[in-house]
Parts: sequence; C-alpha cells; structure tokens
Amino acid sequence: MSLTKYAVAAATMLTAIGAVPAHAQEVENTEFDGMYIGGSFGLGAQTNDVNESIRFDTDRNGSFDNTVRTVTGANAFSPGFCNGAAKSNVPTAGCKNDKDDLDYYIRAGADKQYGNLVIGFMVDAGRSESTDSVTGFSTTPASYTFTRQLDYAIGARGRVGYTPGGVLFYATSGISYAKIDNSFTTTNGANSFTDNGKTESFGWTGGVGAEAKVTDNITMGLEYLFTRYNDDDYVVNVGPGTAGATNPFLLASGGTDMKRSDPDFDLHSIRLTAAFRF
Repeated sequence: MSLTKYAVAAATMLTAIGAVPAHAQEVENTEFDGMYIGGSFGLGAQTNDVNESIRFDTDRNGSFDNTVRTVTGANAFSPGFCNGAAKSNVPTAGCKNDKDDLDYYIRAGADKQYGNLVIGFMVDAGRSESTDSVTGFSTTPASYTFTRQLDYAIGARGRVGYTPGGVLFYATSGISYAKIDNSFTTTNGANSFTDNGKTESFGWTGGVGAEAKVTDNITMGLEYLFTRYNDDDYVVNVGPGTAGATNPFLLASGGTDMKRSDPDFDLHSIRLTAAFRF
C-alpha cells in the first residue's frame, strides 16, 4: 500500500473519530485524566529508499569506500543495485518491493488534564512485520540481498493534546529501542559469507493521533507514527570459500566486508488504538 493511500485512510478514520463527540454526550466521564493500559494494531509502510546500494570495504580498514574490481580493473558490480529483494541473479528480472505489513503493540501510560489541555507520558512494546531490502548485482552473474525487520521495539514518549470533551487530539514524540533482525541471501555459491546477525539500535519516533471516549473507562483512536532507527552495525564478511585467488572479493586483501549504504531504517505506521482507563 502506498503512503498516499495510508494518508487517505488516516484522514478518513480521523474524520470518523472526530464525529464521536455526539456519542460522548452519553458518556459521563469525558476527561482524559489518570492511568491506562491498552494496545494498538495497524499497518506499517517503508520509506522508498531511492538510490540505496551496497558499500564495500575491500582492504578491510573499516572504511566502506571501495569498489570491488575484477582482475582487469572493471567494476564487478557494474550491473547496479535495486531497492528491494532480487527476483533472480540478474537485474533485468527486477526486484520485489519492500514488504509493508502489520504492526502490533501493547501500551501503558498516564495523562493529566488541565482544562482543555492534556499532558501525558506512555511506553509501548511490540513489533512490525514490515521488511526493508536492498540488492546488488555482480557481473558473475549473482545477486546479493540485505533484508531487515524489527524483531521487537520498546518506546517511551510524551504527548500533548487538546480535548473539547470526550475526544482528545494530540501530538506525540519520544525515543525507541529496537532489536533488528538482519539477514543476507545470495546466489553466489563460490565465496563464503558470514554476518553478525541481529543488531540493536536507538531511534526516535513522533506523530499525531486522536482518541475518543466510548465508555467512561474505554477509549478508541487512531494514531500515525514515524520512527527512524540508525542501523549501521550489520556487516557481511566475504571469504574465499571455494573461489580462486582471482575472485574480485579476494584481490585486495583476501576478503571483503559489505554493508548497506543507507543506515536509516524508517517506518511509517497507522494504528488503531484501544485503552482501558482506571
């Protein structure tokens, strides 16, 4: 689903939630004050990582600024790169788009209402099924695909909102910690490939939302969040395997390290929320 469709869906649902005040007249306690527990469920979308590629460290000095070259000096990755997962070992077959999928989280927090102003704090924990991939193609031919997905995330953020009574419109922002599940696949059967698996990252998140009282103690709402993690620690080490000494990955130092060019793991989320207020 495109981000435009997400935006249209969010606007439609926010309009519906904004119409709840008529129902709120039947709710005696229209204040957003006190502690709550609940959860959220929705859809996640990937930012389109235009021009993302793979970076190489052929001399293994820690700087990923080299080009993998053949014995003749040609660029071994001249076929190029694509955003997404490879469909085959040649770029002409194209790549699959990043997978936009479900988000599900639990949450707890507390609000304090001052007139029409509401100030609060919340924590949440959960995961997203969305995946973000990038692929490089070598002249062999072969494909090399990096994929990342949230294993889980834990966030803490504040929020400030306005309520005319029964409905709360708010902005929220804070920090998030994530365990990121990185993986690597390739059609290259000659070299050996080892990686450092899951990585950890701190990031930030922010967004807007609306929450409506449906009973004195139960609220439902809609929330949009943008989250960015810096995921720059995942490295794939390329070794000899069964490849000969003239293998492009081995020419400079007997091996090559690879990583994604874009360290930012960005997630857009639109979630339905529900909470029980004490």
